[in-house]
Amino acid sequence: MTPIKLHPIRWGQPYESLETNEVKHFLTGETVASIGQINGGMVRRDMRQANKAREILQGIPIRKLLEMVASAADLFEKGTLPVGDGMQTPDDFVRQQSATTGLPEVLCRSNIVKNAFVLRNMTQILDALTRGLDPEILSRGYGMESRGVVVSYHCQAPVLGAVLPSNSPGVHTLWLPVVPLQMGLVLKPGGQEPWTVYRVAAAFREAGIPVEPISIYPGGHDVGESILASCSRSMIFGSAQTVQKYAGNPGVQVHGPGFSKILLGDDQADHWEKYLDLMVESVYSNGGRSCINCSAIWTPRHGKAIAQALAERLGPIDVLPPDDPQAGLAAFTTEGTAKAIWEMLQKDLQGSGVTDMTAAYGPRLVEKERCGYLRPMVVHCTSPEAEIAAKEFMFPFVSVVEAPQEAMLGKIGQTLVATALTEDRSWIRSLLDSHHIDRLNVGPVPTNRLNWLQPHEGNLTDFLFRSRAVQMSPEMMAALG
Repeated sequence: MTPIKLHPIRWGQPYESLETNEVKHFLTGETVASIGQINGGMVRRDMRQANKAREILQGIPIRKLLEMVASAADLFEKGTLPVGDGMQTPDDFVRQQSATTGLPEVLCRSNIVKNAFVLRNMTQILDALTRGLDPEILSRGYGMESRGVVVSYHCQAPVLGAVLPSNSPGVHTLWLPVVPLQMGLVLKPGGQEPWTVYRVAAAFREAGIPVEPISIYPGGHDVGESILASCSRSMIFGSAQTVQKYAGNPGVQVHGPGFSKILLGDDQADHWEKYLDLMVESVYSNGGRSCINCSAIWTPRHGKAIAQALAERLGPIDVLPPDDPQAGLAAFTTEGTAKAIWEMLQKDLQGSGVTDMTAAYGPRLVEKERCGYLRPMVVHCTSPEAEIAAKEFMFPFVSVVEAPQEAMLGKIGQTLVATALTEDRSWIRSLLDSHHIDRLNVGPVPTNRLNWLQPHEGNLTDFLFRSRAVQMSPEMMAALG
C-alpha cells in the first residue's frame, strides 16, 4: 500500500505543516498515511474569518447546493478523487480506512453506501429535519408559512465545528447536511479515520461546491478544544465523561455512548424466539461499534434462555482477516486497549447474579502483535442491580437483564434507541412518555436500522437555527420579496 500524504485544509487551502503524524496499518505496521498537524492557536486565528464561509455559501441558492450535494454522492461512492497528494479510488478508500481503523473492509464498504445515501437524499432529509419548511426561509431568515404567518429562523453560527471519532465512519452522516444549510464546516478528523472527511471534501469540490467554507484540522486535543471554544455551534463524540463535561453547554451537541436497548413486554416475553434474529442483528451489526448497537436486552422472564440462544449464535464468531468478506469484528488498534477492556470485564463478571454465557465458546480476548480483538460476549443478569447491566463496550457485547415490565422504565437509564417488543397499548403510552428514550421503535425493528428522515439523536436544524417571532406589514413583505 503506497503511503498517502494528507495536508490540513485551512478555509479550502492545503497547508504544508512542519509537524506530521504517521498513521500505521494496524496489522503490519507499515505507514498508510502521513498527516500534517495543526495546533489550537492556528484554529483560533482562522476562526476570525468564519463569517466568510457562510457569506460564500449564501451566494448559492440552497436548492442549487442540494443538487451539488446529490452529485457529490455519486463521486463519493464511485469516483476517483484527488485526496492528499494522490488520486483515490473507492477501493483505495476502503483499504486505507480498514488499515488504520481496524474495521473489516466489508464494513467500510457498507459505510460508503450509508454516507452516499444521505448525500443523495439530502433534499428529503432536510425536508424532514425542517418539518417541510421552504429552505429559502432558512436562507433569507424569514418567510411566509402556508397558514399565512410570517416566520423567522436565525442562524446561530457561520460554521459548525465537529470533533470526530475514529470508531465508526457512520457518524459522518450527522454533519453532512451542514453545507446545504449554507454553513461552513470546521472538522477535526479522528486520528485513525481521516479518510471520510477528506473524501467528502474532495467530492464536494468536484461537484462544484466552493472549497473556502471547509476547514480540516488534524491535530491533538488542543485542536478539538479550540474548535469547541471558537465555534458558536459544534458537536463532539466521546465517552460518558465527555457527555458530562459538556452537558450544560447549549453550543455543543454531545454524542456519547448510546446504551441502546431491546425491551420485551409481558405480552411478548414468551414469544422471544421469533425475535432472535432481530436481537443478533442489533448486537452484531457494524462490529458492535455504533451507539445504535443494542447493549442490553430487558425481559420480565426467560432471561437465561434468551442469553443462551444469543450465545449460541454470537459466541462462535471468530476473528477473520480484514479483507475476508465474512469478517465482522473490528480490531482495537491502540496497543493494550482490548486487554484493558477484558480485565475490566473480568471484574464486572464477579458480580452477584452475573453469568458469562459465551465462556463455553473459547477465549474472548484475541491478542495480535500490534492490536487486539474482543469476540462477542453475552452476559445474563438476574436483576438490573448488576453493574455490568448498565455498561456499553465497543464490540458486540450485550447484557440480558431480567426485570418486571413495570420496573423497566424506571431502571433503564438514558437510552439512545429503544426497540419495544409489545402490543400493550398502555405500556406503549408509557414508553412514548419516557424521558430516557431518544428514539423509540415500537415493534420488531432492530436498533441499528435507522430511518434517515428521522433524526435519532437531536435535530441538527433545531441546533443550528433559532425560531423567533417577526411581524411585517403586507407592504414590507411585498417590498422585500
